[in-house]
Amino acid sequence: MDLAGKNVVYLGGFGGIGQKACAELLERKLQALAVFDLTLNAEILGDWQSKYPKTTVFYQKLDITQRSDIEAAYKVAAERMGHFDLVINGMGLMDDRHVELTIQINLLGVVNSCLVALEYMDKSQGGKGGRIMNISSVAGIQPTPIMSVYSAAKHGVTALTRCLAGSPNFERSGVSFITICPGFTDTPLLHDIREKTTFQIDSAMRAIKRQPPQVCAQNMVKVAEQAKNGTAWLLDVGEIKELEFPVMWTPQLEE
Repeated sequence: MDLAGKNVVYLGGFGGIGQKACAELLERKLQALAVFDLTLNAEILGDWQSKYPKTTVFYQKLDITQRSDIEAAYKVAAERMGHFDLVINGMGLMDDRHVELTIQINLLGVVNSCLVALEYMDKSQGGKGGRIMNISSVAGIQPTPIMSVYSAAKHGVTALTRCLAGSPNFERSGVSFITICPGFTDTPLLHDIREKTTFQIDSAMRAIKRQPPQVCAQNMVKVAEQAKNGTAWLLDVGEIKELEFPVMWTPQLEE
């Protein structure tokens, strides 16, 4: 996907990876960028609007835990942009002390965002097609015992995205789906991680190598431009790797 002249919606655009990714996207000479987030960062938004005057950049408040908020945000964006070429679901919470909120933000919010976005993008409903990129995690492909609830939610995101990419969904909608699985990235999500685990951990935790959010964002945009429908990508320690999933079951058909 050539991003020049495209309309992009980024959920969580003022976050750690999101902020860097939006800046990277704006370098592609977008037509418009809608930033959905819970809280406005006026300084960052003003900087983007000043630096990229040929791109329409605007903010829309969004509480990802509320379906009504999601519907309202996409409605406003559609009225201002006309259509969406790329949607990136990047909101996240990693704190297993808050079970319901972890599921609401990391999984249910992504489900609702995808379904609402499809109402505008689906070719069978008058849309123009496009691409939706969902940010999962390495915890969404590898069981992560210290963050069991977060890992379960992110596994759900990975499965959801692969399902929506499959036939006959893609043939009907013309919307491709891509899964991004970042490794440990140096953002506030990892702050005070010992206090956010599923159960209290008394033993020492070995440090896991982290990547800078700027590097992760750069690689994420590269994947958004080049990846094929249904693919999943590991972005870890600055490297990009396409993931392959084994077939665990095939249905036995009646003769």
